[in-house]
Formats: sequence, structure tokens, C-alpha cells
Amino acid sequence: MAPGTLSRQLVLRVTALVAVVAILLSALTALAMRQILLGQLDGQLQATASRLINSGRGPVGRFPDAGGPGQAQGLLWYVQGQGGFVQVEDTHGVLTDAVMERLEGLEPSRQPADVRLPSLGDYRVITQQVGGGRVVITGLPMAQVTASIFAIVAATATLTLLAILIAFLAARSVVERSLRPLARLAGTATQVSALDLRSGEVAVPVRVDERDADPRSEVGRVGLAFNHMLDNVEGALAARQRSETKVRQFVADASHELRNPLAAIRGYAELTRRERAETPETTAHALGRIESESIRMSRLVDDLLLLARLDAGPAIASGPTVLNSLLADAVSDARAAGPDHLWSLAMPQDEVVARADRHRLHQVVANLLANARTHTPAGTRVEAGLTVAGPEAVITVRDDGPGVPPDIVDHVFERFTRAETSRVRRSGTQSTGLGLAIVSAVMEAHGGSVSVESRPGATCFTLRIPLAGR
Repeated sequence: MAPGTLSRQLVLRVTALVAVVAILLSALTALAMRQILLGQLDGQLQATASRLINSGRGPVGRFPDAGGPGQAQGLLWYVQGQGGFVQVEDTHGVLTDAVMERLEGLEPSRQPADVRLPSLGDYRVITQQVGGGRVVITGLPMAQVTASIFAIVAATATLTLLAILIAFLAARSVVERSLRPLARLAGTATQVSALDLRSGEVAVPVRVDERDADPRSEVGRVGLAFNHMLDNVEGALAARQRSETKVRQFVADASHELRNPLAAIRGYAELTRRERAETPETTAHALGRIESESIRMSRLVDDLLLLARLDAGPAIASGPTVLNSLLADAVSDARAAGPDHLWSLAMPQDEVVARADRHRLHQVVANLLANARTHTPAGTRVEAGLTVAGPEAVITVRDDGPGVPPDIVDHVFERFTRAETSRVRRSGTQSTGLGLAIVSAVMEAHGGSVSVESRPGATCFTLRIPLAGR
């Protein structure tokens, strides 16, 4: 019954429909009862008027006997131009001037009419023309009819409210029972949405129960279609996994096979250095380019082979690793490789020990430091930091360079992503676009994570790795 739910809408709409029908029935009932009571009063009025008119004797100004004890209280008898009375208990009361003035204005009619008389209230009267041109008015009070109508309206209003309450409770119970299969279907969809379907061998063990997949009902047809969709998703994920496995195997095999010919090309290119002084300038330049490109391709092949191994499984040898010395060594190497940058290191005095592969983690930190060195101009300040946050060690690499473009900051850890458009590359070689992908893969293999925050003048890469013994 939360706001916006289908069950709430159904219950409220059913209750509103019942309320409208109940109110209409109550109104029609009250109107019908009023007509019935008026009909009875009109019959009594016609009979009383006939009896009084037929019993008249003597001079015109003489009024007939209104009847004895038990006659209806408030009986009105009036002859226009002469006078009349109103019966109060067993006596005849005198009509006031205001009442007679109101009665003088009535026209003869065969049908009873409602008249409001001063100090007497509402009356049902019939105005008749009798012998001698006299106009006789006979009336009975509406008080009893009005009281009966009020009683009926009060009773029907009470019953209407009771019917609306019962309809609300019944509708809520029925809707809840009817929507339980839909709720179970939503629960199944929620379980599926919580599965990690990004990569790897993924199974979808969740299915809609057979009782909620009956094609004879609307919800059952939805459940059946949902099961078919999950079967298709599971098949597609299996096909994707087979395809990824083939691609990874191909990359691994190709990288392995390319290492030997690339090493040979690089070796022969290095041998030509002895005779380059004697070769034509264009030939020497071509041989130099062959050597540099073979070096770059060898590095690319090594990166691809490492990624293929990490994709196949955690290719790491974890053990207690002191991060203080690891970070200090990496910053020292980066300072030697980039003396034109401003390097700094901030870490605690106490040793921070994480369970990690020291070689791979050093490679990750070195990649981040090299990334900061090669993609920022001279004079850029680069700060490496080490802290402890709960069960994790946190390594940060900050620089005040131009930053990563906003359009690729969410994709920097994807393979072959490059950001040379804004972060100046100072190295003479071209980036392979695999350095940060290797960082992400190694951290994932360690059960940790890597993230980046960047804006012009402030870029920070953050590594999180579980502490040893946690």
C-alpha cells in the first residue's frame, strides 16, 4: 500500500467506485422514501379535505367540526376571505395575520403543494374551489415526513460509510492476494538484477516458480515470458563467455608466438648499429624506426600476455607485503626517471602490511607514477600517499597536471583508452592504452579496487587493497 504502488491504486479505485455506487443508492433510496411518504400524506390530505368540505353546514362563516380527539395535530383549515383555524391538540387555534396573508395568495389547484407558513413551518396543502365560489385550503404539517426523511438519510449515511469501510478492507485483502504472484515475480526480477553479469562464467539460477508461470492468467503469462527471457539471457551469457575465452586464448597464443619474432627483429636491428655510420642516412633512419617500433610492439605484446593471464585467473602470488618500502622504491625510481617533476611522498611511520604480490603491486604503482610523469608537463607536482582506512590500505597518486578529459574519465581503465588530447605526453613512444587496464586487472586480482577523480589541475588515482590478516 505504499504510494505509487499498483495495489494502492487498485484498492483506492475499487473503494471509490463502491463509495460512488453506495452514495447514489442512498440518495435514490432517500428520494424514493420521500415520494412514498409524500404520497401517503397526500392521500391523507385528500381524505381529510373531502371529509371537512362535505361536513360543512349553516352560514358561510361557520366552520365545520375538525373532528374529535385523535385527529392529526396541526390540521389546517382555511376559507379565503373568511378565516380558518389550525388544530392544536383538541382545540382550534386562531391563525395569525401573516399566515392568513400567505394563504390568501394561493390559487386553486387539484394537486397538493408545499407551503412554508410563518410560525407554523412547512405544510402540505391542497387549495380547492367549492360551492358558492368559496376557496377552501386544507393542510397537514410536513414535520413527520421531514423527520422520517432525516432518519432515513442518517441511517443510509451510516450504512454507506460502513459499506465503504467494508469495501476498503475487502478490496485490500483481495488485491493483496491477487497481486502476490506479481510480487513474487518482482522479487525474482530483483534477485536477477543483483547478479553480477559483467564478465566471467555467469549462471542465472533464479526462475519464476511454476505456479506463477501459468499461461491461463495474465501474471502467469508474464512469468512464463520472464522465464523464457532468463533462458535466453543465460544462453547469451554462455555464448559470450565462450567467445571471450576464445578471444583471450587467441590473444595469449598470438602474444606468445609474437615474442620470438619480435625479439629477433629487435636483435637484428640492434646489430645494425655497428654499421649505421656507413649506411645511407635514410637507411639508418629506417633501421632506427624498426628498432624503436619493435621495442614498442614487444612491450605491447607483454602487456597483452599479462592481461590474458589475469583474465584466465588470478596470476598473482600473494603474501604479506610492506607497502611503505614498496611505495618508497617506486617513487625513487620515478624521481630518477623524471627529474624535471616535483616528487613527494607521504606515509605513516608504522609499517602498513597488505596481502599482495609485491612484484605486481609494484608494477601497478610504477604504472601510475609513469602515467603521471609522461602525461604531464615538466614542473608538475606528483605526490604519492599511503594511509589506512578500516580493513584496507589506501595508496594515492596525485598530480596538478591538466587532468583527464571528462568524456573519457569513466573509461580510463578500459583497454586501449588514451588521453593524450589533454594530458601532454612527453615520451617519444606512443602509449599502448593498456597501462591503466593492467592496473585495474591486477587490483581486481588482489581483491582490491582502483578509482580516479580528475579535473584541470588535480588528478588523483586511488588504490585500495585489503590489509594482511583482514
